[in-house]
Amino acid sequence: MKCGSILTGCFVKSGLVAVLLVLPGLAKAQDAFSAFPDLFSTPYGYVAKHVKQAPVIDGDLEDAVWQQAKWTRDFQDIEGRLKPQPPLQTNVKMLWDDSCLYVAARIRDPHVWATLSHHDDIVYKDNDFELFIDPANSTHSYFEIEVNALNTIFDLFLTKPYRNNGAAVTGWDAHGLRSAVKVEGTLNDPTDTDKGWTVEMAIPFKAIAGGFNHAVIKDGTLWRINFSRVQYDTKVQNGEYVKLQDNTGHNLPEHNWVWSNQGLINMHYPERWGYLLFSDHEADDATFKMPYAEEQKKYLWLVYYKQKRWFKDHHEYCTSLNNLGVENKLTVASHANELKLEATTHQFIAYIADIKTKATYKIDQDGLVQQQIIPKTP
Repeated sequence: MKCGSILTGCFVKSGLVAVLLVLPGLAKAQDAFSAFPDLFSTPYGYVAKHVKQAPVIDGDLEDAVWQQAKWTRDFQDIEGRLKPQPPLQTNVKMLWDDSCLYVAARIRDPHVWATLSHHDDIVYKDNDFELFIDPANSTHSYFEIEVNALNTIFDLFLTKPYRNNGAAVTGWDAHGLRSAVKVEGTLNDPTDTDKGWTVEMAIPFKAIAGGFNHAVIKDGTLWRINFSRVQYDTKVQNGEYVKLQDNTGHNLPEHNWVWSNQGLINMHYPERWGYLLFSDHEADDATFKMPYAEEQKKYLWLVYYKQKRWFKDHHEYCTSLNNLGVENKLTVASHANELKLEATTHQFIAYIADIKTKATYKIDQDGLVQQQIIPKTP
């Protein structure tokens, strides 16, 4: 999906929607987070079950293997509460085995069409289905895969988000990816009414979590993930679907419907994606619970967003948490934490540390989130 508005142009003045797990200083914390109400709503979580038998990748989602997985809730508008619920239903389900993540999508659409047929065509210029994966939960080095109703794949690797001058490496391919599409109706035929289309993907872990630091997927592994559906308004002209245009002859903007809302029209805010929890439980007793570390990181993102706004206004970064309006002593999920800031005019690093355990996470001016490794005392 194409990149939407930049950070500084996407805030809406409205009430706070996120419930923050803080105790002392609650009012001050709420005041701080309320500057960005739609960037701190709670992302969704999904628990994917491990299977011994892989689904057949043919676009048919009725096979027995897929019955072990639950559908997500219906997709919503990318801006969440700011826009009404989409008129067409979209859902996803996931499974995994020792080699692949399996993704299935159900896309309701009375008029299924697609035109792009070559690998790495800019698929979002058609109606499409997209997935975004950040295995390291760092907002850097993440993956995007798009597919249309012709099963044309556009896969790319992002060094970091576009807002941080990241590069889209379109020459990257998800090696070993298998995908299939099934149209429930007739593709590119405006004379009938379709039910929609379904997608299946088998994404090898080696393709998206490989390299020298090969990630081991196991029970409890947590990724960031999100899904998007691009949908254009069309009309029938000379027996073909044609995108609607405005008075100047430009195509009307596409609709962007997602699983976990972004809070703004931009999929390239990985910190806003949902969570994928890998489970090897045979029963449906595994549930997703927001990790404590993710609650800590909210405050890093608060500093990041405030620093970006400060830089826009002052052409340099702020060197003081106090001037940013952020408390340095915090209680997060009943744990005492301390927030620190190191900054120059053009760079910054913010740290949050659990006072008792010393578990520390940091964020820099490019939005790179990492755990700070504290050297052990000899």
